[in-house]
Amino acid sequence: MRHLHTRSPRRRVVGLLAASLLCTAGLAAPAVAAPAGQPASPALDDGLALTPPMGFNNWNSTNCRPEFNEAMVKGIADLFVEKGLKDAGYQYVNLDDCWALPERDANGKLVPDPVRFPGGIKAVADYVHSKGLKLGIYTSAGTKTCNSAGFPGALGHEYSDAQQFADWGVDYLKYDNCNNQGVDAKLRYTTMRDALKATGRPIVYSICEWGENKPWQWAADVGHLWRTTGDISDNWSSMLGNMKQNLPLAPYAGPGHWNDPDMLEVGNGGMTDTEYRSHFSMWSVMAAPLLIGSDLRKASQATLDILDNKEVIAVDQDPLGKQGAVVSSEGGRWVVSKEMKDGSRAVALFNESGTAQRIATTAAAVGLPQASAYTLRDLWQHKSYNTAGTISATVPAHGTVLVRVSADSKWATHPPAVELGLDSSPLLQAGKATPLTSAVTDLGRTPARHVSVRLTGPDGWTVKATSPTASAVLPTGHALRTKWSVTAPAGTPPGSYDLALKASYRSPTGARVDSSVPLTASVVVPPPSGTSGLGDLPWMSATNGYGPVERNTSNGESDAGDGHPITIGGVVYDKGLGVHAESAVEFYAGKACEKVTADVGVDDEKGANGTVAFEIWADGTKVASTGVLTNAMPAQPLTADVTGAEVIRLVVTDGGDGIDSDHADWANAQLTC
Repeated sequence: MRHLHTRSPRRRVVGLLAASLLCTAGLAAPAVAAPAGQPASPALDDGLALTPPMGFNNWNSTNCRPEFNEAMVKGIADLFVEKGLKDAGYQYVNLDDCWALPERDANGKLVPDPVRFPGGIKAVADYVHSKGLKLGIYTSAGTKTCNSAGFPGALGHEYSDAQQFADWGVDYLKYDNCNNQGVDAKLRYTTMRDALKATGRPIVYSICEWGENKPWQWAADVGHLWRTTGDISDNWSSMLGNMKQNLPLAPYAGPGHWNDPDMLEVGNGGMTDTEYRSHFSMWSVMAAPLLIGSDLRKASQATLDILDNKEVIAVDQDPLGKQGAVVSSEGGRWVVSKEMKDGSRAVALFNESGTAQRIATTAAAVGLPQASAYTLRDLWQHKSYNTAGTISATVPAHGTVLVRVSADSKWATHPPAVELGLDSSPLLQAGKATPLTSAVTDLGRTPARHVSVRLTGPDGWTVKATSPTASAVLPTGHALRTKWSVTAPAGTPPGSYDLALKASYRSPTGARVDSSVPLTASVVVPPPSGTSGLGDLPWMSATNGYGPVERNTSNGESDAGDGHPITIGGVVYDKGLGVHAESAVEFYAGKACEKVTADVGVDDEKGANGTVAFEIWADGTKVASTGVLTNAMPAQPLTADVTGAEVIRLVVTDGGDGIDSDHADWANAQLTC
């Protein structure tokens, strides 16, 4: 399902309402049959998109604003060359909606907007081609496109429009799903496939019907890629939701037919650089199309460094064409492995949660043959190590460690891999010394020598080692464990603060290796005794699928404070939390609480679309959950025993069908301590 108000309301609502009304009225659908004598194509055997398409699409950064114009598109092509993106593999410069006038000409032809594109689309294509790049264009498999202005769609005009695109020199078509008049999706998309083929021009065909009709089951001989999700938005929860929908579909992807979880949001500003690296890593390990969605004219160096990481891009573009498969996923700790043509494995250790976590697997678990040791290449650090078989790391909150692991004979030329981490999440009360224990563990087949470790905190914090910080040698599997006492100054406000754990060691050949892991310490306040409303207590962290988590109101829309009274099944509640899937809110319980209670359900504010499921976690263990709840259901009571838990986490998932108006309430949520 699509989330009808992410990214831009007009992109989706218009088409669905129009289709619904026209079908209800019994209006005839436009004819979409091929011209006489034009046989349907039996398969796509055209050699296109043998690796996932890479390029740019303007929608996520400009929508239909006036800045989307000929000068911008040409400027993007220039930047592809100037910034090295063309050399990194980016090829397509794609136009999205709003490039045309609202009406066709007297001959039924599409007319480029003369204000936005005074030279016409062919002139833009010629310019893009002159840079050694390719041009893409957009339309919808309906009577109108998805924009509320209602630009002409291609339904009933497939062969004419396809020929225009070919005449202009278009190399890529994104074919959307709005205003489709209820015509069968497979028929609509197959007709355009045949129309594109009839032009004789090689055009990559992107099916954008949001995964509604499970195109992965029927479109391998229709399009080169198909959307598996609704539109992505520039926030963590949206990216996470699209990733989770796309991951199970790995068996359907391959050369010339790819699963598409939507464009990249890297650099648009709604996520941290750590989260954008995760976004780029996971899209690459899923063999997803890599279409830049940020305005490259404003891109920071950090954004360009992510987009231009050739070692990560090589994972996405591997010619074997396998999508990564989930090896394990528990407690927000994901291991995803992608088989590569050279026999190696790209392995993503992905941390969904809001705190650093150790994520581990083995060479055997990701499908590598038995060997005495392996080469492990860190694709973000651009460094190689040897490992005896363990693949593990302390992964920062919302972070991803992406490695490429090989069973080769060169492993002995690399220093041993060393893992850094803490035994537990750093939770501190201001003014109170908190004990922590760090571990530096040799994962390699060779020993690490002259090992030392250092832990640092913010200015004004006291960090003291209370046990040795050095070791002469660490054999395989052995660890240097160091105890620390960490104190945040009295009066430090609750919140998250940065710590850094750093280690230095020597390889058997004497080469020095420096390693570090960023960590987050949370300054917390003990919960009060008795029963308290969670809507009134401070939380440690909160992520939400649309807008912020709201206290004692519903989710509302994208702005803080825009919620309404919490209402489930017509019953109004004064207190609670208003969220939107995918959502997670963490509270400090300090091992002093016993019970969480709430009445949970879909808020009445979004009609009948929402489907969600609620979970309560205690220190990484799920202790209560509901089945899938819909808007038609009254509030459900939910109680969890959280006795002895240090942290409790309230989670709302999308119910398994994607985020579509999934406004959820933890009504009258209470914590008893």
